[in-house]
Amino acid sequence: MTFSTVLLLGYFGGFYMDWRYLLFMLPAMALAGLAQLWLSSAYARGQKVPTRMTGFMAARQILDSAGLHQVQIEPIPGQLSDHYDPRADVLRLSDHVYRGQSAAAVGIAAHEAGHALQKHAGYVPLIIRNIAVPAANFGSSAGMFIVFFGLILRQPWLMGIGIVVFSFVVFFQLINLPVEFNASTRAKRHLEEMGIVPSQDMPAVRSVLNAAALTYVAGALQSVMTLLYYLMIFTNSGSRRRD
Repeated sequence: MTFSTVLLLGYFGGFYMDWRYLLFMLPAMALAGLAQLWLSSAYARGQKVPTRMTGFMAARQILDSAGLHQVQIEPIPGQLSDHYDPRADVLRLSDHVYRGQSAAAVGIAAHEAGHALQKHAGYVPLIIRNIAVPAANFGSSAGMFIVFFGLILRQPWLMGIGIVVFSFVVFFQLINLPVEFNASTRAKRHLEEMGIVPSQDMPAVRSVLNAAALTYVAGALQSVMTLLYYLMIFTNSGSRRRD
């Protein structure tokens, strides 16, 4: 729970923990915990399944097969810090994925290559997601504080603005789901069709990618439940003013 969220659990005279927030968040927290456990377990098992290619080689072959020779692949520090930067048109893979020669490594690398394929194919949800990034980044912090100040100042209109701003985060999280699912689908298809991972080893790849997908579902659920919580306190504050 972030500091700004804790502040939001105060009402009008003094601060106290609003346990209703925890009730709203409990499903998302449970799902997030389950997803992280599954991802850690699947990643550890996937690292034990050897492949004939490293993550770098697998991603390079997938990109080259689509004619995307200009897309660069760079190693970066960290674990599971892998991502595709659409502005620079670069895949950035963590060292274990970049140099790793396992089902986990090539699965993650192929997933990131899938995002590059999306961009160059003009995949609409990815275009929308990239446009929504600045608004989502602003809304993730500003929305909470605007709602908070609307509460302490007893100004429902200000709370309403905060809710609208935070809605950008929810929109981003929801549009991100088909983007991530589609990248994983592309990854699994290319790995199998190109013979990078034999059929008998694909379950290890699927487990890693499916577990990673569940973390995005958990994130989306958390943002939706947070928005519902804000709407609840907004409605309650309006009722108190009428009373």
